[in-house]
Amino acid sequence: MPWGESSVSDEKTKFIAALLDGQEMTEACREFGISRKTGYKWWVRYSERGPEGLKDQSRAPHRCPHRVGEELVKAILELRRKQASWGPKKLKQRLTKLAPDKPWPSRSTFAAVLHRHGLVAPRTVRQRIPAYQRPFIGAGTPNAIWTADFKGDFRTADGTRCYPLTIADCCSRYLLRCQALTSTAAEQALPVFEAAFKEYGLPLAIRTDNGVPFATTTLARLSSLSAWWVRLGVMPQFIEPGKPQQNGRHERMHRTLKAETTRPAAATLQAQQRRFNAFRAEFNHERPHEALEQATPASFYHPSPRPMPDRLPPLIYPDRFEVRYVSGNGGIRWERDWVNVSIVCAGEYVGLEEIDDGVWNVYFGALRLGRLHERHMRIEDADGRLKRR
Repeated sequence: MPWGESSVSDEKTKFIAALLDGQEMTEACREFGISRKTGYKWWVRYSERGPEGLKDQSRAPHRCPHRVGEELVKAILELRRKQASWGPKKLKQRLTKLAPDKPWPSRSTFAAVLHRHGLVAPRTVRQRIPAYQRPFIGAGTPNAIWTADFKGDFRTADGTRCYPLTIADCCSRYLLRCQALTSTAAEQALPVFEAAFKEYGLPLAIRTDNGVPFATTTLARLSSLSAWWVRLGVMPQFIEPGKPQQNGRHERMHRTLKAETTRPAAATLQAQQRRFNAFRAEFNHERPHEALEQATPASFYHPSPRPMPDRLPPLIYPDRFEVRYVSGNGGIRWERDWVNVSIVCAGEYVGLEEIDDGVWNVYFGALRLGRLHERHMRIEDADGRLKRR
């Protein structure tokens, strides 16, 4: 019969005891249901090491010629402890760039080293959602589209409320600004955009959500900040309300920003800004990006050829347009009547292009605000509504 399932070690001990009592090897193997090769193996082990030889032995190889050297393992662990959020791909790319002459192992070996030293946290399996491609049309070159958003606010250790404003290039993922502000007011956000425009030039468009200070409930969701962009020749783009995944690249950057700079928050707003500055330098110049084939955003990005003008240029419309001045109450005079436009456009000129009898497209610079219907003397918004809050 084969070894008993209840206790293999007892069967081995009984087998050796039978041999010691003088039983022949062939007869003992037949009685215990094992081959003579297995019988001689256990007899030799017992003869050399006694009862300890009957215990199960480790099957690990005595040597591994392809094992990663201690020096390389130490370098991998040191970089991982500095960059706790980096995975095997980023670690391999960075170490290969820093020391190209060393025989760095494969990505899977990097992963095995991290797992062996307890540096891999279990990951929650999430439902895979298809990428939202439509908003990124036209973002194939740097400065075609910038993205901007406020990261969720939090308090520093001294109780100051911090609202991080982030601006990034959509194509290269280059983080242009990460500024700690005390509110989301346009008065605080505008200088941050102005500094970015002066340093990097003007993009063609800026994509944001529908929150303050980027958007309002007026025509074309125009706010004082986005109206200033239009004056500079930068078109505002807004994602659909309640769908942050449409600006997924920016939201993914926010996830890393939160993990590396706000847990826990710094002692003061100034100390928090120093963390943001360090993160921005690392994110742009050191951190490999998988979507860029493990290159850094700085290696892809270049400033815009459109410089920030010294003076705000006037709004110019084609000769076929009717031009009207928007008064301080946010309206224009049309056919001896008053038509509400937007208080955001007060003090500026809008252009009207006739597209049908009594129907005019209304523009603020290059941005179409809506459609004026002379029958109602109201401007219809993009959703076809004549009445607005």
